[in-house]
Amino acid sequence: MKLQPLKHTPAYIAAGVILLASIAAVSRLDFFERLERMTYDWRARTALHFPSQVSTNLGFASIDEDTIRIVKSGELGYNFGLYWPRQVYGRVVNELSRQGAEVVAFDILFGEIREDHKPVLMGDGKTIPSDDYFADELRRAGNVIIAITTNLTPPDLFLTNAAGLGHILTDKDSDGILRRAKAFTKQIKWHPEIIRGIEGFNLGLDLRNAKFEPGLIRLETPDKFQDDIKIEIDQANNFIVPATDDSQSGSARREKAFTYERIWHMGIVLAAHHLKLDLANAAVDFAAGRITLTNASGLKRVIPVDREGFFYVDWAVRPDDSSLAREPVQTLLRQNRARLLGKTIESKTDWRGKLVVIGSSAQGNDLTDLGATPLDKNTLLVSKHWNVANSVLTGRFIHPASLMMQVVLIVALGVITAWLSLKMRVVPGLIAVLLLAIIYTALCIAVFVLQRLWLPMILPLTGALFVQYALLVTYRALFEQREQRRVKAIFSKLVSPNVAKELLGREHLLLGGVRCELTVLFADVRGFTELTDSAQEQVDEFVRANKLDADAAESAINESARDTLDTVNTYLALVADTVKNHDGTLDKYIGDCVMAFWGAPTPQPQHALNCIRAAIDSQRAIHKLNEERTKENSQREIENKARISAGLQPKRMLATLSLGTGINTGSVTAGLMGSADHIFNYTVFGREVNLASRLEGVSGHGRIIIGEATYEALLQDDPALAARCIEQEPTKPKGFQKAVRIFEVPWQT
Repeated sequence: MKLQPLKHTPAYIAAGVILLASIAAVSRLDFFERLERMTYDWRARTALHFPSQVSTNLGFASIDEDTIRIVKSGELGYNFGLYWPRQVYGRVVNELSRQGAEVVAFDILFGEIREDHKPVLMGDGKTIPSDDYFADELRRAGNVIIAITTNLTPPDLFLTNAAGLGHILTDKDSDGILRRAKAFTKQIKWHPEIIRGIEGFNLGLDLRNAKFEPGLIRLETPDKFQDDIKIEIDQANNFIVPATDDSQSGSARREKAFTYERIWHMGIVLAAHHLKLDLANAAVDFAAGRITLTNASGLKRVIPVDREGFFYVDWAVRPDDSSLAREPVQTLLRQNRARLLGKTIESKTDWRGKLVVIGSSAQGNDLTDLGATPLDKNTLLVSKHWNVANSVLTGRFIHPASLMMQVVLIVALGVITAWLSLKMRVVPGLIAVLLLAIIYTALCIAVFVLQRLWLPMILPLTGALFVQYALLVTYRALFEQREQRRVKAIFSKLVSPNVAKELLGREHLLLGGVRCELTVLFADVRGFTELTDSAQEQVDEFVRANKLDADAAESAINESARDTLDTVNTYLALVADTVKNHDGTLDKYIGDCVMAFWGAPTPQPQHALNCIRAAIDSQRAIHKLNEERTKENSQREIENKARISAGLQPKRMLATLSLGTGINTGSVTAGLMGSADHIFNYTVFGREVNLASRLEGVSGHGRIIIGEATYEALLQDDPALAARCIEQEPTKPKGFQKAVRIFEVPWQT
C-alpha cells in the first residue's frame, strides 16, 4: 500500500517539528545541550538577585596571599614556604575546635607522609613529627573531614584519626564550566589478607593497578623476570582466605576479595554530620533519579541525580555572602599563638556551631583554585562544598525537568503554536506567538527562582515555537488551498509507539516482513478460568437465594461479568505497562495472555536481558498487587460482618491471580500482518515464537521459564543474573521433535 505524501500538509509540519525537537531532547545532542546550559547559567545568575533559602551555619577559612606571606614571615613563631608542613593545618584545627566549630572540612589533599617536614616543639620540650601532630589534632577534634580523590588517598595515619572522608572531584561540562557535582564515588576496599599478602611479597606491588580478568585478579610485577601475582576468585568475587594457623590448615573459607566503599561529596558529608544523616544506608536509585538520605529522627533529604550520580549545584551562597562566616587562616593562626602564650583571644567571627570549609582563595600560585561556574569565569571552586552542603541542609536542590516533562512542554508549545499559526492572521499570529514566548520565558525564570525547577528553553522555544511558526506561515503562503493529506491513518492501525516511529518515514508498507533475532515473551494470567467459574457459581447462587426476577438476575450477572473482566484487565495492564517501560513492543492480548517482543521494529543489542527484566518486574508488580488485594480482602471481611448484620449485600472478595511466563530467543519473521484495506498488526511468527508459547504453558504459577538461547544471551549481558537461574528438567514441547533445555529465572526480592 502506498502512503499519501504528507510533506506539504500543516499536520505533517507540526508533527515533524515536534518529533524532531523531541528526538533532539531525547538524544541530548551536545549542540542543544550547550545552548540550554547557557540559559541555565543565565537563570542561576538571575536567581542571585532574589532572596534565597540559605543556611546560617556555614563558614569559610580562606588561605590567601596574605596567609602565605605571614606564615613565611616568622611572625607566628615559625616560617614556612608555600608548601606548609601539616603542623600548620593542625594549629588551624586546634583553634577552630577551641572556638566551637561543629565540623571542619579540608579542601586540601594530604597525599603522603612527609618525614622531611620540621617537627613540632611541644610545651615539655619534646618534639613530635609534623604529621603526627596533625593526626593528633584530628583525633582530639573528632570532627574533621579530609579530602580524597580518585587518584589520591590520604595515608592511614590521617584516615584513622579523621572523622570522615569527602571527595573533592571537579567534573566540568564539555564547555569547561562547573555546574554539577557527583554525589559519591566508589573506592575499592581490599580484604585485609590480600593487603598483608601483597605487602609480604615486597615487590613494590600497587593494588591500584590491579587488573580484573575472568576468574582472577592479576597484579603485574615491576620485575619482568618475576611472574605476575594472581588471585583466583569465583563469580561472586570470593577468594580462598589462607588459614592463620595450623589448626585451620584443613578448613578453607571464602570471603570477598574486595568491596566497594562509597566516598561522598565533601559538601554532603558536611551537611550529613550536622543533620546526622545515615550515609552508610543511603537509598540510591539512579533509575528513578534520586538518592534518599534519612536520619534516626525521620528527617529525609532527596537528592535529584542523573543515571551517573551527578546533581546540579545550587550556587546560592557566594564567598562574599553575608550569611557565610569567613575569616582568613592567618587570623586563626594568630589567635592560636596568642592562646598558647596565655593572651586573651578576641575573635570577630563566631565559629560556634559552624560547618567550616578550609580552602584556598589565593591567586597567582600553585594554590590557585579558580574556575568557571554559572556565576563567573573565575569563581572560587572551594565554594562548591558549602553550596552543596547548603542544599542538603535546606533541602533545596536544582531539579532538571525530566525527559517526559521536556517532551510534554515541546508538544504543548508546538500544538499551541500550530493552532495560533493556522487559526489567526499572520500579524496577530506573530504577536500571539511572541507573547507566548515571553510568557514561557518568564515562567522558566520564575519556577527556577522560586522552586529551582529547570525547565528547558532552547528546544521548546526555537524548535517547537519559532521554527514551527516560520514553517507553518510559509506553508500558508504557498499551499493554503492545497488538499490536506492523510497522516493519522497509519497510527490508527498500530499498537506500539516504536512501530509508529519505525513506519513514519516509509513510503510503502511491506507485508512480507524481515528475518531478525529477537526475544519473545508470553505471560499468561493464571486462575482466570477458575475465577470465571467461581464468579458464575456465586452469581447463580445469589440469584437463586434471593429469588430475583429476570431483569434483576440479568443485572447481577452483568455486574459479575464486569467485575471479572475488570480483574483480569487490572493484571494484564500491569504486565503491558511493564513491557512498555522496558522498551518492549506489545504485540497483542490472547485472551488472558500478553504477547510481547524485544528487538523489533528497532534493534536492541540486549533484547533478551530487557525482556527478562520486564518479566521479573511483572512478577513483582503482580506480587505487590496481590498483597494489596489480600489486605483489602481482610478489611472487607470485617466490613461484611457489619453489612450482613444490617441486612445488606456483602462486598465481593478481590481475586488474587498469578502469572506464568515463557521467554525464548531466536530468529523469527517480523512484519505487518493483515489486509492493506483493513487492520494491520505488527507481529512476529516462527518456530522460536511457538517455543516461547510452549514454555509459557509449562511455567506454572508465578514462574519465569526461559529457553536455552535466552539463557546464553543472559550469560553475556548479565552474568550475575544468569548465575542465579536454575536449570530445570528438559521438556519436549508439543510439536517439537526433541527435548529442549529450560531454565527458571528467580524474581523474588
